[in-house]
Amino acid sequence: MGLYNYTIEQVESMLHNKEISAEELAKLSLDQIDKVDNDVKAFLTLNEEEALKKAKQLDENGDYDQKLAGVPGAIKDNIVTKGIRTTAASKMLENFHDPLYDATVTEKLAEEDAIMIGKVNLDEFAMGSSTETSAFQKTTNPWDTNYVPGGSSGGSAAAVASGEVMFSLGTDTGGSIRQPAAFCGIVGMKPTYGLVSRHGLIAFAPSLDQIGPMTRKVKDNARVLEVIAGYDKLDSTSSSKSIPAYSEQITDDIKGLKIAVPKEFLGEGVSEEVKEAVQNALQMYELLGATWEEVSLPHLAYADATYYLIANSEASSSLARYDGVRFGHRAEEATDLIDMFKQSRAQGFGEEVKRRLLMGTAILSGENNEKHFRKAQKIRTLINNDFQAAFQQYDVVIGPTTPTAAFKFDEKIQDPLTMYMSDRLTVPANLAGLPAISVPCGFTEAGLPLGLQIIGNHYSESTLYNAAYAYEQATNHHKKRPELGGE
Repeated sequence: MGLYNYTIEQVESMLHNKEISAEELAKLSLDQIDKVDNDVKAFLTLNEEEALKKAKQLDENGDYDQKLAGVPGAIKDNIVTKGIRTTAASKMLENFHDPLYDATVTEKLAEEDAIMIGKVNLDEFAMGSSTETSAFQKTTNPWDTNYVPGGSSGGSAAAVASGEVMFSLGTDTGGSIRQPAAFCGIVGMKPTYGLVSRHGLIAFAPSLDQIGPMTRKVKDNARVLEVIAGYDKLDSTSSSKSIPAYSEQITDDIKGLKIAVPKEFLGEGVSEEVKEAVQNALQMYELLGATWEEVSLPHLAYADATYYLIANSEASSSLARYDGVRFGHRAEEATDLIDMFKQSRAQGFGEEVKRRLLMGTAILSGENNEKHFRKAQKIRTLINNDFQAAFQQYDVVIGPTTPTAAFKFDEKIQDPLTMYMSDRLTVPANLAGLPAISVPCGFTEAGLPLGLQIIGNHYSESTLYNAAYAYEQATNHHKKRPELGGE
C-alpha cells in the first residue's frame, strides 16, 4: 500500500471505517520518504516525531471529522513553522531554527488535523524556476532524476509526485506552483491574489506572492484550498470574500463552458509536443460540451519583462532586512558596521538572489524608477485589462503551463535570460492577480509530463476546478506514475 494509490476523500472514508489509522498514514509517508528521498531530495527538515505524536492522538481520540484529519502533507520552506527550522533554502536563514509563530496557513492546516510531515526544498527565497538555486540541495524530478522538478516550489511538487505526501503547500510569484506542477505531472493551483493569507510567508514580491495547494488530483486540491483560504486580519491584502466548499461543489458537467485560447500562448518558443498536447486537450473539451476560440491578448508580449521589473524591485525592498543585524547570517570578521553589512549579505545570499537584488535596486534608483518601475506598473494594468476584456465573453483562458517539458540540470542555470523565459506563460496571471491551475495533459516522447494551464477571472476558483476536474476525469494522464513513487 502506498499513499499514491488513494485520494484524500478515500482516506477520509477509510479512517471513519477503521480500515486505516492516522498513525499508519503517517508511517506510510515517512516510509516512502525513507525509500525515495535520497534520490528525490525534496525534504530539508523532517517533522517525524511531532507528526507521529499528532497522528497517535488523533487515533486515541477517534475523531476524524476535520477536513484533512490524518492526511500527511508538506510545507514549502519559505512558510514559517513554529518550532521547526525555516530557511527559505538560503544560508542567510540556515540557523533560523524557531520562527516562534506559525504562518496562518500552517495554523489552518493544524486546525483541520492535517499531519505536517516536514519542510520541503525550493529555489533560494523562491527565486528560480528549477530548484537549482537552493543553498542546500538540488531536488530532482521523480519522472527522471536527470531533470529538474521546476521551481521555485520544486520540493513541494516532487514530494507529491513521488508519493511522499498527499498534498503540499507551494508559493507562486510568477508560476512557482504551476510550473513545477506541470514538470512533475501533478495539480497546482495559484489562487486569486488575497484569497489565501500571506501572513508568515517570507516575502519575495508581496504584490505577486500567493500560497496555494499542490496535489495529485483536482478534488484533493480543492479540499486543501478550502481549508487554507479565507480572510486574515494579519494580512492587509487579505480578501473578505466567503470561501465555498470547493471540493463538494465540483462537477464534471461543463457543457456550455466558453474557452479563450490566446495565440500568444502558442507562439514562438513553445515546443511542438506542448502545442499538440494543448490541441488534444481542446478537442477533449469540445467532446465535453465546451467551445473554444482563438483570441489575442496583445500585452502578454510584455508580461515577462514587466514581471521581472516589478518582482526584482519588490525583492530589493523585501530582502533589505537581511543585513546581519535585524535578520539573517552575520559575518564574523568584519572591520566595521558597513563592512559587516556587505560581508553578511555577500556570504548569506546565493548568486541568483544577488543578481535579482542588484537589478531591483538599480530599477528603483533615480530616474530608473519613473523610466522602468512605474512604466511596468502601467503595463501590468494593460495586461489585466486584456484579461478582463476576454472574461466579458469567455469563462476561462486556456493554454500551456510551460513552453517545454522539464529540462536537464545545468541546462539553463548558467543562462539567466533563457531561464527567465520559461516563466512567460505563467507570469501574466500573477501580474493580474488571477487564479490559475495546472493539470496534467500528456507526456513527451521521453516520458516527461506536460501541463495544461486554466486561468479564470478573480475569485472564479470553482469554475477552474470544474474545468480541470472534467478534463481530468475524461483522460488518463493523472493515472500514470513516475518510477520514483509509482508501483
